[in-house]
Parts: sequence; structure tokens; C-alpha cells
Amino acid sequence: MATEINKNRRCVVIAGAPGADAALIRAALKPDDYIICADRGYKTAVEADITADLLVGDFDSYEGELPSNVEIIRLNPEKDDTDTLHCVKTALERGFTDFLLLAATGGRLDHTLANLSVTEYLADRGSRCIILSENEKAELLTVGAYTYSGCKGLTFSVFPYGCQKAVLSYKGAYYPLEHGVLTHSVSNIFTADKAEITVHEGKALLIINTRKDS
Repeated sequence: MATEINKNRRCVVIAGAPGADAALIRAALKPDDYIICADRGYKTAVEADITADLLVGDFDSYEGELPSNVEIIRLNPEKDDTDTLHCVKTALERGFTDFLLLAATGGRLDHTLANLSVTEYLADRGSRCIILSENEKAELLTVGAYTYSGCKGLTFSVFPYGCQKAVLSYKGAYYPLEHGVLTHSVSNIFTADKAEITVHEGKALLIINTRKDS
């Protein structure tokens, strides 16, 4: 089912974290997004008045009737992967390479960490994934240069992820960096309208605080 069209289309996965902000989710969507709900994520989609393209899960955390006019992939409750990881694996098979995860943080810490691991899974397969919450935007960066526009004044932190060290450079940051070896970099600030983060070695988890008053 993979198509060339999907390579130019974003896949949005709505996970099952409780207390998701319906207004944030609606605002984050684009008209041509392909939307997958992971188990209880369907409840969040209904509350946000969003029509899903696909539902995936064992539905052990969702109570209620499932729609008859939406594709559903039912999973065995005894499985190795999380519902969210099953969602992205299915999307990869269908040709998607650009991902946004919503309702993926908060609630149980182990589920949040599992969803962060999904970003690495996708990065290792050449796909880009952003996790967006009410206050943060997180992204796993691999070797390469990344440009950030419209982030001036926002705080960001960077942590090596899945590796012993990461070597990075920052341009347009309050604390600039040139081929620095990081164990962590907390509470830096974007100072330019167009900033750049370059990963020279390793992988790095970037977390941008999207609220300037925090």
C-alpha cells in the first residue's frame, strides 16, 4: 500500500495520553494529514471532532463503540510493540516519512519514554518525527544540520540519546557551541529568527519549550 504520494504527506498519530488538549490537536493538523489513532487516541480524536483515517490497537484502554466507516487494525493484547509503534510501522509500510505524534506525553512515564523511543525508531529509518504537547516540542536529531525559524526567545534543551556522547554546534543561540561534546545542554535560548543546530556525531533529543513565559 506504499505510494509515492504519501512521501509528500504527513502522518499524524494520536496516541493515548490522558488529558490531551483538543484545541491544540485541532490547531496542529493540516487539511491533507493522514490521521491514525492509537487505541484510546480515538477517544481524543472524537473529543476534538477529528475524523481518523485508521484506528490501530488492542483497544484495552478504550471504552465505547468503534466506527464502522473507518479502517481498523486490531492487535493482540499480548504483543511486543506498543500501539503507537504499530501505528508508525503501518505508516512506514504505506510510504509515509514525515510524522507528528500528539497526545504522546503525560500520564504514565513509561509510555512517554516509549513514545520518545518511537522518534528514534523513525529516525533510524530516515523519517522525521516531532512530538508536540501543550508546552513542548520534541524531536530526535541524527547527524546533519537542522534549521529553526520563528523560535526566537524560546528555551531549548538537548540530550544525547541512545549514545554515549553527541557532538553538536549551535548558531543563533544564547550559548553558542562549536563541535561541543555534550552530556546534556539544558535551558539554552534561541536568539535569532533563523537558528541552526548541527549534529556532527551521535544522536540528540531536542526539546523546545514552546511557551516564552516558562
